[in-house]
Amino acid sequence: MLVLTLVLAAIGFGLLVAALATGSVLWAWGCILLCLLGAATLLVSALATRKPDSDAVPPGRHARRD
Repeated sequence: MLVLTLVLAAIGFGLLVAALATGSVLWAWGCILLCLLGAATLLVSALATRKPDSDAVPPGRHARRD
């Protein structure tokens, strides 16, 4: 997913350059949409690979009740 995020960022940068060179708002909106999509992809990737809390009970074990 990180590669997809980097590709989206590179395409978004290209659209930003095109928007600045041509003065077209359409290219700028395309850049914004791609950047938002890339940010969402990065967030999903970060949440999916998040490590569990150190205080959490390991899988297969039950919490002690005192």
